[in-house]
Amino acid sequence: MDWTTGYISKFSSGIIKETVPPIIIALGLFMLFLLLLAVYVYTALAWSTIAKKLKYKKPWLAWIPIANISMMLQLGGFHWAWVFLILVPILGWIALLVLIVIANWRIFEKRKYPGWFSLSVVFPQIGGILYMIVIGFVAWKDKTARRTGKKRNSRRRKR
Repeated sequence: MDWTTGYISKFSSGIIKETVPPIIIALGLFMLFLLLLAVYVYTALAWSTIAKKLKYKKPWLAWIPIANISMMLQLGGFHWAWVFLILVPILGWIALLVLIVIANWRIFEKRKYPGWFSLSVVFPQIGGILYMIVIGFVAWKDKTARRTGKKRNSRRRKR
């Protein structure tokens, strides 16, 4: 074994120790970026569809970050200017969250879904995932009115 083998192995192991962690961090950040982009596109598509189904004049607002909150507020019966509560730290954010939950409650009821689905956003840890599932149902699954038991029984008797 000559002197170059030891020198090259020390040199290459040092390079690996210095370059692999930043590469792993960069890949992790890139994956996080892709995940956040997918969530953004999904929620924008869902809210755009909900706005179209509720005959909102500007469903494209779902794609603009602050404007989508004002669109939600308008669909829920509030004035769009309440979105400026985002400029008031902490208390404004809490008040805006309450308004968004109430607006979502009203929107979900307009689409014939239980309003309490809007409370999914306030659950820690799993709230975001639940909320995305809920807006997916509200956007793309049309809920039809259920038949009551009386109508079913009357049809059975006629046969």
